[in-house]
Amino acid sequence: MTQAIPKLVTFEEFVDWLPENRGVRYELHNGQIVEIAQPVGEHEEVKGFLGIEISVEIQRLGLPYFMPNQAIVRPPEKDSGYFPDVLVLNRANLANEQLWKKQSIVSLGASIPLAIEVVSTNWRDDYYIKYADYVRVASRREEMGIPEYWIVDYAALGGSNFIGNPKQPTISVCNLIDGEYQITQFRDSDACGGKLRIVS
Repeated sequence: MTQAIPKLVTFEEFVDWLPENRGVRYELHNGQIVEIAQPVGEHEEVKGFLGIEISVEIQRLGLPYFMPNQAIVRPPEKDSGYFPDVLVLNRANLANEQLWKKQSIVSLGASIPLAIEVVSTNWRDDYYIKYADYVRVASRREEMGIPEYWIVDYAALGGSNFIGNPKQPTISVCNLIDGEYQITQFRDSDACGGKLRIVS
């Protein structure tokens, strides 16, 4: 039995292909178009809560940040494009984004103070693929170096090597400090103790 090899597409082909009326969500993972499952109610509650709390903090501190609804994050020089669950953009750096005005696409870590993925059944994407593209090895030119990336695993769906054994709901906060990422995890009633730096 032979199996067809899926056709890889470029980032530009993906953007041209994206349906305007998106009843179904898609992302591009290393040249492959991936259909993203429709989020369940709890996922949307967590996403909505985070959006409200972060917006309040941005406003309170008077930062030049905002939260777009449908911006695409493209890791430089890769055929990948993601729609994070929560995305905070630095308005002051958008002048450096070549594709922002016409296509709502960002690719510079300096434009993205924070990206958040709320984990669902595609948890491997958040822990492996997006982590690698958003934060890993910030000193390499092809990596984004987003200052802060949160993986919010409210339902403990991720592998036990990521969230412990026994598995429990976990927020993993990846902060870029002196060119390297430090990961701090919060579970149950853990207080963040000033570890969350999005608006500091």
